[in-house]
Amino acid sequence: MNGSWAVVLVYSTSYAIRIERILKAAGIPGRLVPVPRHLSSDCGVCVRIDPAQKEAVREALTAAQVEYVGIEDV
Repeated sequence: MNGSWAVVLVYSTSYAIRIERILKAAGIPGRLVPVPRHLSSDCGVCVRIDPAQKEAVREALTAAQVEYVGIEDV
């Protein structure tokens, strides 16, 4: 764990896809990836982001009223 990226943990694949689209529309890079093994989630996919963008991601998801489990550094 080197903190080189962070992940948005979600409840389902459909949430992950929606979050990826919301981030793209907001100009924030994000990519669907498998949930890292050391993290637990109800879903097998998450959205990988730059950790420097965590606050912008939170703001974009709050504005879009999208629920997510959390954002974790990995």
